[in-house]
Amino acid sequence: MKPSVRLFASVAMIAAMAAPASSALAWGAWGHRMVGVVAAESLPSDLPAFLRTPEAAAAIGEYAREPDRWKGSGKVHDTDRDAAHFLDIDDEGRMYGGPKFTLETLPSTRADYEKALTAVGHDSWNAGYLPYSIIDGYQQLVKDFTYWRILQSVSATEKDATRKAYYVADLKRREDLLVRDLGVWAHYVGDASQPLHLSVHYNGWGDYPNPNGYTQSKATHGNFEGPLVKAVAVDADVKALVPAYKDCGCTIEARTVTYLSTTVGFVEPLYKLEKEGGLVATDPRAKAFVDERLAAGATQLRDMVVDAWKASATGKIGYRPEITVDDVTSGKADPWNDLYGKD
Repeated sequence: MKPSVRLFASVAMIAAMAAPASSALAWGAWGHRMVGVVAAESLPSDLPAFLRTPEAAAAIGEYAREPDRWKGSGKVHDTDRDAAHFLDIDDEGRMYGGPKFTLETLPSTRADYEKALTAVGHDSWNAGYLPYSIIDGYQQLVKDFTYWRILQSVSATEKDATRKAYYVADLKRREDLLVRDLGVWAHYVGDASQPLHLSVHYNGWGDYPNPNGYTQSKATHGNFEGPLVKAVAVDADVKALVPAYKDCGCTIEARTVTYLSTTVGFVEPLYKLEKEGGLVATDPRAKAFVDERLAAGATQLRDMVVDAWKASATGKIGYRPEITVDDVTSGKADPWNDLYGKD
């Protein structure tokens, strides 16, 4: 959920607090949980088995809700993190009046992005920085998988009892951390399949040219991503729309820009459907729209996880010098100091 819909969310929260306990947790949670679970259940068999258990899928689904459950932690915490959930792309395809949202013009770091927005009188806390949330989480997952590969190898081959015990325990810690890191990151990948997280028209059409007379209701965002999703979305229906993994042969930056750019294309169809009275649970068009968007999120999450796993095969750990997975599995390098610590 975007911070810009806090007023509506506050009203919804009051209603949720008065509702039965079984429904109180569903607000803003149903879709994120579903994206996480469906993606995890769609992982191919060549990924580590610990990620493909029903327990891992359930945990990923719950962790996918976590960034919304963090809200209200405090001013510093929330101010820094709230903008991680969205990117306001305007009608000219610019990031809140800043650079065009293309692979060629996407600033390479958040610092560069901040400079580009400052030049036009804005900042990333207003414009959002969702692409960087996704790229950051992917890079973390690659590193997690790299450590996992190395720990799995040395846990099986180490002869020293003390070292072996540490490796076995650290492998379990890494698996637990991987599920957590993947699950939390799933939230942002899921956000990116929700059209109203990628547009300046996030809370009603807003103060922009509106020749088609789209709604100005500030309830549209929350109603769409919360109650409507809960009313119509079913895991099996969403999972049926998830295709097999396809290697894009591209960087995470390219995959992210393509994914978010595709989502932007659903902003006006969403408003058109609302104007026609179709954004309600009783209209089959609403279910079709919701299912397709959730499946898009689950598909991208699954594909990005697979990409991260593949990239980790050539990953490195340590510092001056770094060592690779192959260095360890071939016996060329001893990872003890890099895993346990050498200082």
